[in-house]
Amino acid sequence: MRERSFAADRSGNPGGASRVRRRALLGTAALAVLVALAGLLAYLTRDGRTPAKGPSALASSASSPSAAPSATSASASPGDRAALPIPPATHDPIAFGKAAASALWTYDTRSYAQPELLAALHNWMPSDAKYADTASVDALVPSPVLWGRMADNGQYATASVNEAHFPASFTQALQSDPGAITQAYVYAVTVSGQQSIGWNGTPAGGAEARSTTLAVQCRPSQNCTLAGVFPTISP
Repeated sequence: MRERSFAADRSGNPGGASRVRRRALLGTAALAVLVALAGLLAYLTRDGRTPAKGPSALASSASSPSAAPSATSASASPGDRAALPIPPATHDPIAFGKAAASALWTYDTRSYAQPELLAALHNWMPSDAKYADTASVDALVPSPVLWGRMADNGQYATASVNEAHFPASFTQALQSDPGAITQAYVYAVTVSGQQSIGWNGTPAGGAEARSTTLAVQCRPSQNCTLAGVFPTISP
């Protein structure tokens, strides 16, 4: 899968102009994110509360079938089982956004427990709680009760990512204030792809379209992290 390089400067004009253009592009990502991040921070700090650390009480929107087939006695072979998601070491918000979306759309109840997946996804997030909306990530993971029912059938999901980009509103907002990105280095990244679901004894199939807008923090001296998931998708 070809990754779009955020850092690439296609202007062909090195020096000050190139740096200004890169800064403007980076800024684009920041302002929309800062606007969106303001909503995330408001959510995180509402009523003086800190981000939730436990699983969401809401039923997962992350793909549980309305009618799961009956469980089979055969278990999947170790080779079929998925590993817990590990964040990539990258400074490119587009590349990181693709990897994060894939991680959020992928699970395997045969291979690990629900708390293990939550803990793994939290490792993708910033250490600074001010920029880590764990509740928005937890809401995408099936609740412990739902996970247990899914595990009875050995349910799992695989994902493929088609493309990722900075939303137009994000780009336009930062064009008006390129320096805004330096306040939080948080970028809005919209990712689209597909998710396929399978059960014990059956291959993953029935691919369903998926799309999400993520808040990705990429500080100059640190690898990118997942700040949160926006409640709406920005085109």
